[in-house]
Amino acid sequence: MNQRNVAFRTAGHTRGPITRLASPGDAGELIKPFVFLDRFHLPAGDGGKMGMHPHSGIATITVLLDGAIEYRETTGAEGVLRTGGVEWMSAGNGVWHDGGPAEGESALGFQLWLALPPEDENGPCDSRYLSSDQVPSVGPARIILGRHGAAASPIQPRASLSYLHVKLADGERWTYTPPAGHTVAWVAVASGALVTDTGSGRTTIGRELAVFEEGEAALEFVAEGATEFVLGSAVKHPHDLVTGYYSVHTNAAALAQGEQEIQRIGKQLRAANLI
Repeated sequence: MNQRNVAFRTAGHTRGPITRLASPGDAGELIKPFVFLDRFHLPAGDGGKMGMHPHSGIATITVLLDGAIEYRETTGAEGVLRTGGVEWMSAGNGVWHDGGPAEGESALGFQLWLALPPEDENGPCDSRYLSSDQVPSVGPARIILGRHGAAASPIQPRASLSYLHVKLADGERWTYTPPAGHTVAWVAVASGALVTDTGSGRTTIGRELAVFEEGEAALEFVAEGATEFVLGSAVKHPHDLVTGYYSVHTNAAALAQGEQEIQRIGKQLRAANLI
């Protein structure tokens, strides 16, 4: 039986097509290195476009549950991601990117921010885009980042973490055993609900973010209805979260360096009338 209580839960704050479930100033402190999480359902057309904007010190990870999104970066990467696809963009010292539903398509999914360790927060930017058939799976779980069971994602961050996308049928039972040292664990449900036994009794997790108390015990779930969710576990990020508007770093000097690079790239984009 799972003995880890739900330490924090929230349905987030919804604004238009986006529900913000975690930010660095709230739940992000509990689940770092996972520091920001949005669930989105972007409509077709220009109303779902993000617009060109910068990041530094983090990686953004988008898991597309349904639909199609276009992406474009100042690294030169651009294309279309379709249902089941995964975006990984490690901003490092600074990058600008844009995204939104592909023409005639809507887009449903999660976007996560990952706080980078000092070795990477001011390093070169890097991006990977995986189609659905490039994402490995073990049972009902797709491995977005890190490892699970005998399978490993093509995307392996420096930090010890796992990020999974899971679908369960009504009544299906599933157990997650975190790797050694992964004391951080959370789930965010997109549809359906999860029932789990905790140290204080049975609880139901609906369309929300639920953070488990720190520990390494396995997590056991039973689905109520067809249920789709993401789950993260990790060795806790040991650094402070020093934030800018679009950036998260481990200290003020690293943030200043990243913001300087963001400004430099921004000037180039404005000079070329790209923003």
